[in-house]
Amino acid sequence: MLKKTYPYYLANVAVAANTDLEVTDKFSGEVATRVAMADAAAIDKAIGLAVEALPALREFSPFKRQAVLEHCVSRFRERYDELAMALCIEAGKPINDSRGEVTRLIDTFKVAAEEAVRIDGEIINLEISPRAKGYHGYVKRVPIGPCSFISPFNFPLNLTAHKVAPALAAGVPFVLKPASRTPVGALIMGEILAETDLPKGAFSILPAHRDGADLFTTDERFKLLSFTGSPAVGWELKRKAGKKKVILELGGNAAAIVDGDQGGKLDYVVDRLAFGAFYQSGQSCIGVQRILVHTSIYDALREKLIAKTRSLIMGDPKNEKTFVGPMISESESKRLAGWMESAVLDGARIVAGGNVEGAMFEATLLEDVKRDSDLYRKEAFGPVAILERFDDFDAALTTVNDSDFGLQAGIFTDSLAHAHQAWDRLDVGGVVINDVPSFRVDNMPYGGVKDSGLGREGVRYAIEDMTELRLMVMRETW
Repeated sequence: MLKKTYPYYLANVAVAANTDLEVTDKFSGEVATRVAMADAAAIDKAIGLAVEALPALREFSPFKRQAVLEHCVSRFRERYDELAMALCIEAGKPINDSRGEVTRLIDTFKVAAEEAVRIDGEIINLEISPRAKGYHGYVKRVPIGPCSFISPFNFPLNLTAHKVAPALAAGVPFVLKPASRTPVGALIMGEILAETDLPKGAFSILPAHRDGADLFTTDERFKLLSFTGSPAVGWELKRKAGKKKVILELGGNAAAIVDGDQGGKLDYVVDRLAFGAFYQSGQSCIGVQRILVHTSIYDALREKLIAKTRSLIMGDPKNEKTFVGPMISESESKRLAGWMESAVLDGARIVAGGNVEGAMFEATLLEDVKRDSDLYRKEAFGPVAILERFDDFDAALTTVNDSDFGLQAGIFTDSLAHAHQAWDRLDVGGVVINDVPSFRVDNMPYGGVKDSGLGREGVRYAIEDMTELRLMVMRETW
């Protein structure tokens, strides 16, 4: 169970400033714990101390940064069950999915520990003409400076880790604002970091209300803002961010194409589609929202997917058998229910699920959804998927691209030509062949195009954003 209260962390130190933030059990709706909230003065102080920490972090050797990350890995393993249950309670994530996220948290810090000691540079041959004879170039990576991180509610451990772990590896000080609905996992992370010998000011973890946290975006002492969340908020933050570099990991309405040659593999395909669409109540920016199936196998896949969807157990996320838990709030559930009802009034048909009660939204499958509806064009961010058929693979690619988003797409096919065609043509950050777009491994470059964001996460790629190239030119003969 959760502790009664949690402090925030200001310049590596736990501060029990107040208990102003109530964190609810997303299934029962009851207050599960109370968390300290940072005000503008605390945020300002954290930024100033992060600036002061930069010289000490420059002297904090790669092997020391690696040791910090390895300490975190060890402590995450020791506190595995605690972290999983905290996630289950504060996010309403089914316990099996919660354990999976703790495993990914550990993976991300392990990868960062490896990368901490191989942030290399290069030697450049400058002798491209007689005037450069005797000149040599050397490039190294240096920390960009203090970084501002804003993490989301849906993966409050691992998506926080994808900001924190690369920062520790790169030696950049950071101030993190965890999602106010799910701050506990990040604060446990802060508790573990506070056990290390990181220089004072290397990290601060400060829950704060969105309307009181403008400094995370506007303060020019930050050299980078990394935000994961909704497109509407992300693009507004970019507009306000000033001169700093901005990395945005935003939303999507990911599609999966099932080619006509998959008739003999439907059980596997259906299992993966159901997982991709409905795991953690569909609250994933790469969750399967649109399913395009070749006409030749549409009816067979439809029948199996309906049966699979109806078989998914909805209920208390602490129950080992639960697959679909509550959405993050009743208001989000109502928002999605409204989109679904509007689509039905416009001709769509619910073929599985459709029941909604409070924050509990049953795994739901629809067909005949109009392509101009909110349910089709916007990010559902809930346990709803749309079935449609196609006759021509090239036309299916065009349909997938007919979206404001471009995060990832999944293609089930035995055709190498179709796989490469999808990779060439789809306007997305990643194409996953023979699995759902929801697939992610924590060392791969991850991010999107269009309204899905800017930049890439994945530890090595985040480190590149958190460092700058610095050139030295040496004239060795004269």
